Amino acid sequence: MMVWTILLAAGQGTRLSASTGGLAKQFLEWKGAPLYWESARVFARCARMRGLVFVFPEASLETERERVERLMRACPLGLPWKTVAGGSLRQDSVRQGLAALPESCGKVLVHDAARPFASPALVNRVLDGLGERGEEGAAACIPGIPVVDTVKVVDAGVVVSTPDRRRLVAVQTPQGFGLDRLRAAHERAEREGWVVTDDAALLELCGERVRVVDGEPGNIKITTPEDLPMLRDTVRKTPCVGYGYDVHKYADGKEAKQPARPMRLGGVAIPDAPEVLAHSDGDVLLHALMDALLGCTGGGDIGTFFPDSDPAFDNVSSVVLLDTVLDELRKTGIVLSHVDMTIIAQIPKIGPYRETIRKNVARLLGLEPGAVNVKATTEEGLGFTGERLGIKAVAVVTGMRGES
Repeated sequence: MMVWTILLAAGQGTRLSASTGGLAKQFLEWKGAPLYWESARVFARCARMRGLVFVFPEASLETERERVERLMRACPLGLPWKTVAGGSLRQDSVRQGLAALPESCGKVLVHDAARPFASPALVNRVLDGLGERGEEGAAACIPGIPVVDTVKVVDAGVVVSTPDRRRLVAVQTPQGFGLDRLRAAHERAEREGWVVTDDAALLELCGERVRVVDGEPGNIKITTPEDLPMLRDTVRKTPCVGYGYDVHKYADGKEAKQPARPMRLGGVAIPDAPEVLAHSDGDVLLHALMDALLGCTGGGDIGTFFPDSDPAFDNVSSVVLLDTVLDELRKTGIVLSHVDMTIIAQIPKIGPYRETIRKNVARLLGLEPGAVNVKATTEEGLGFTGERLGIKAVAVVTGMRGES
């Protein structure tokens, strides 16, 4: 089923207003854009995502729609998107977002725009828990982290009870839902007059099964003035460089050591091109890119992470594998800044697809298109590429590593 995300950016941010000059937290500038844009970039890097709905305050809906249009022109996310006005309560805003989803949408993620630190790996974990890959899933899947402090239930300043914290988790977003079930829960909430602080609570009230997966300690919500320093870049950084190289043989119908796959480059299908022999989907460009990214981390190569002897990676999308590598990059604190890639092949002609490949790789990496370069060349008829026996690619990436 198609997956869309509702990005909630309609709150008033009253607890922060004195520290921000009255500006709601989701509109604070960070990395040259409003805070909500960082979350949009994260979701755009997830291969299974098919669209975004931005929910803004009604008073600023037109202003923010125009701003999203400008941001999309400057750094296209490669996803369809819509904007809608929110309501006075969080659940009103979600309900407005649900009404804007297309008929083709079957599953939906709901995310607070004030959580800019969520990762694509977390998004994929929630989707997996929801059953997006075919296994029987739950009505909802939410990320949570263990509660480390003792929690007291208090009434009128007096402790009533102490819950067992081993059974408690602090809940985060994005939260994932089967669309029909979430809509039904919101309709019942309107009839019953329920007011809740997250959508999972509505599913619980309806008696639905809600699954919990591991959240991320760094997935913090900007809520109070004490949280604002997290948006300041005070870490000293040093540059790092990674190099990647990969080769795939063209299928000739004579050998079957590996399956023949339709050619994809940078996640883009290349029609009328030779098929390639590969255990995965055979995207030689993304394979070289992943090796370069792992070069930055000192983490080995893609064979270490995704061995071709493992049936789990049979015909797996290289875009999905890239998400895993990018999560490794994030764990090391490296911020990617530039990518330069070269495709070497006698056939097919890369020129007609070069710009599409460049934009798609930029989207997958969360970079502006100007930070990604794609080149193509032949070897003048020399070597195995010149003899039209295969294709190869090289990639060089640069980034900045934070120092503690």
